[in-house]
Parts: sequence; C-alpha cells; structure tokens
Amino acid sequence: MVEGAKFTGIGHNDDNFYGFTDGYKRIGYVSDMSVDSVGSLQTSTGGGESIMVESSVGSTDSQPMMRMHEGIRTMTNGYSVGHSVLQPNTASHTRGDDALVQALMDNRYPTEGLEHYDEWTINLRNLHIEMAFAQGAFGKLYKGTYNGEDVAIKILERPENSPEKSQFMEQQFAQEVMMLATLKHPNIVRFIGACRKPVLWCIVTEYAKGGSVRQFLTRRQNRSVPLKLAVKQALDVARGMEYVHGLGFIHRDLKSDNLLIATDRSIKIADFGVARIEVQTEGMTPETGTYRWMAPEMIQHRPYTQKVDVYSFGIVLWELITGLLPFQNMSAVQAAFAVVNKGVRPTVPSDCLPALGEIMTRCWDANPDARPPFSEVVRMLENAQNEILTNVRKARFRCCLAQPLTAD
Repeated sequence: MVEGAKFTGIGHNDDNFYGFTDGYKRIGYVSDMSVDSVGSLQTSTGGGESIMVESSVGSTDSQPMMRMHEGIRTMTNGYSVGHSVLQPNTASHTRGDDALVQALMDNRYPTEGLEHYDEWTINLRNLHIEMAFAQGAFGKLYKGTYNGEDVAIKILERPENSPEKSQFMEQQFAQEVMMLATLKHPNIVRFIGACRKPVLWCIVTEYAKGGSVRQFLTRRQNRSVPLKLAVKQALDVARGMEYVHGLGFIHRDLKSDNLLIATDRSIKIADFGVARIEVQTEGMTPETGTYRWMAPEMIQHRPYTQKVDVYSFGIVLWELITGLLPFQNMSAVQAAFAVVNKGVRPTVPSDCLPALGEIMTRCWDANPDARPPFSEVVRMLENAQNEILTNVRKARFRCCLAQPLTAD
C-alpha cells in the first residue's frame, strides 16, 4: 500500500461484541471508533503521511442507530411503534416492551425451515428470552434459556429497503448456521439451534458467563493476565483454531471480542458469521475483520489464506500477556496504516518469556508463509507452558530450602 491509498469498508465496527459482526456493541458501551455510516476521513499518522478512508468513521461518542423493520411494526399483536424501540443505551428486560422479541415469538407467523439444517430448528415454545445486553444496526443479543439451559440469543431483523444488505445478511445467517452446525470442539462455542421468520433471523448458542476476553481485560483495568492462565487460554484458542483450519475454514475475525470465557475459564471461539471455507480468496470481502487484529494482506485487499487467522492470534496472545488493547494510542485506521506502511507491531514486553515473544513475532510476520500453522503454535505453547510450570516448581523448591529446617 502506498501513501494516500484507500481503505474501503462495509461498515464493520472496531468493537464487535460477543459474536456479532455488524457493529454490535454491548448496551451502554461507547467505542473508541465506530464505522457505521458512509463518509470519508483523512487522518494524519504523525509523519506528514495521510490515508483516505472510504468507510465512515464516527466520533468517539457515536452509537449505532437502530432501525425497525416495517413488518415488525405491524406484526406484534397491536404493539404500536411510533419510532424504533431499539435505541442506544436502552435494555429490554421483558418480552412485553421489545418489538424484536414480540415479532420472533408471534405464533401467527410460522417458523421457516433452515435449508439443509432443519434438525437444528429451535422450538420457540421452549425458548425464554430475558434481557438484551448487546445491540447493533440490525438486531440484538439476549440472555435467555432454552430447555432450561442458559443460552445467548441473537435476533436479527431483515434490513428495510435494502435488498443488497438483506441478501448479504441472509448469506451470513446461512453461513453461520452451517459453520456452527459443523464445528464441534471444546473450544468452539456450542450451537443450540436457529430459526427464521419472514423478517427475522435467530441464532441460539451456549451462554458464556465470563463474557469476552476483551471485557475480562477491561474489568482488570488492562492489567496482564496471570501468566499460567494466559498461556492456558492462548492454548485453548490455538487448539480451537487448529481444529477450524483442519476442516478447511478461515475465521477471518479472530480477536479478543470474539473469544468467550466459560465458567471453568476455558475459551470458546465465537462469531463465525464471517468465516469462510478456504477457497480462492479473490472476491472475498477484504474488510471483514477488525483493523487492530487484521493481517496486512487483508487490509491491502490482497488474496489471503488461513494465515490471516494466525496473524490475528499473535495479536490476541500479546493482549493476554500485556492486558492492553492493541495500538491503544491510535485509531483503528491509523493502526492499519502503521501495520501496512511502516511494519509496526505491538511492542513485546522486555520481561516477556522469550518463547512467548517468539510465538507472537512469528505469528504476525508480514510474510504469511513465514507464519506457523496452528499445529505448530499449539506445540510451541505447550513447550512454553511446561517451561512455566518447571520454573514455578524450581521457585517453590528454592523457597523451601530458604526456610529454617525444623524437626518436622
């Protein structure tokens, strides 16, 4: 990419949350940068260089505006909606005050089948929807239960007056159902089922009580994760991605927002709405993903392979080791420019275990062919884990020798 090169975006947000790929944010949360509307921005990178951005970049206090499909206004048992009820900074705590939920549960409109995956069609009578905790331009994410099990419920509405966007979302829905129904691994979020209605799509997965890794790090005020836990969680991600790649898939949006923490603190990889089977990548939507975690070849709109996920993993490992947001002093677009034009990467801490620093730097190498496959990443992390455990045992032994000897 050269000075003045253009990024073209499709509206993905820099702070996607809990498996959403279209600008979803947890309710009440403000992003440092949103990409939600159409416009352009010229931003300086500090050295007199600039980059034109042909996706929209909102202000720091921007929130996605919600749109309500006309069909929802008319199909909710007389529920009157004068304007969209899906407004920023609001949460629906009951089914009675949420038009999306009412539209989904309205039994006057039949549940449509899932092409090739009818066995995964959920029975809405067994679905109980509780409060919404994330929202975006075309839907919400809710906590609830299905057959008594805690679940996460994604409800999307078909875009009004936008056939292109509607078709794109339909493809995303079908793709996510296919991916989730196919992937069965301890480190992949478990698929419960899905359904569609005339103006809605719904996907139900297991509920991760710990939230996302990014949330976890934010709650810790960006303090680093204990090393033993960080390596264990990195191993969870690497093993899950080794499985995904083994089936010929590319995730394309691997980042801390899409890594969920289960009750036992294990990691579940989520958000397969933008995942693809690895085929010729010409024509793939290059902007899929998020700039802070995105491989340079994807930023540059060049053909890419599964190695884009390996790059993203290197950034995630750095997050776990440092507790920080990648390129936190830059906007997402500035970070993308620095990565591509200046070869900038996050700074590996001086006290980082050398084996972990090597994994990071190899994973985010500018040359995709130089990045290790996830099978090798798993092996390197297992060696690092053994080294950590050995050092802990040695430290404990030295501590014991330093204590005064007693008759006991």
